[in-house]
Amino acid sequence: MNGSPGHLAVNGEPRRDRVEAHRMVPELATALAGELERRADEERSLMRQARADPAPQRRHAIAERRRANAAALRTIVDHHGWPAADLVGPPASTAALMILLHAADLDFQLLCRDLIAQAAADGRCPALHHAYIADHCAVEQGQPQFYGTRVNPVTFRPYPVRRPGTLDERRRDVGLGPLDEQMRTLRAGE
Repeated sequence: MNGSPGHLAVNGEPRRDRVEAHRMVPELATALAGELERRADEERSLMRQARADPAPQRRHAIAERRRANAAALRTIVDHHGWPAADLVGPPASTAALMILLHAADLDFQLLCRDLIAQAAADGRCPALHHAYIADHCAVEQGQPQFYGTRVNPVTFRPYPVRRPGTLDERRRDVGLGPLDEQMRTLRAGE
């Protein structure tokens, strides 16, 4: 984070921090929540269609939707900070996380990871949100993940994990079950 305690640098420009964004008028928060949920729902719908009919144009439509969603989320973050649950509600905050996880810009994901970490520390969004984006960013950077949420789709095994001996304790701390349970569930769905 750059700048004074009251500002974060986003795209090189300072913006008001989470405390000021926290004062958003309810109508705007409701509109942002609706937009985030609509965008995430549209992507899920496109993904269901692609599973039913995996034509190349379906993959292209998903990629275009993800680009548009990431651009919209970046605008929201630039103007209002991370859309934490206390601001837009739990469903919209989760939708924002899903959009972020599918964004192609690792620098943006890293910026949001830090905003989500602060929001989770403040109790404004679930710690689980930070676990997912922290693991995502670690794997994308070629580093071991912290919570074991990312699974290699080729080997169907978790990507490397930092300090595996304490993994299940960290997972429990953010509301996840033991990794072995997650893997059994994933394998049952194959």
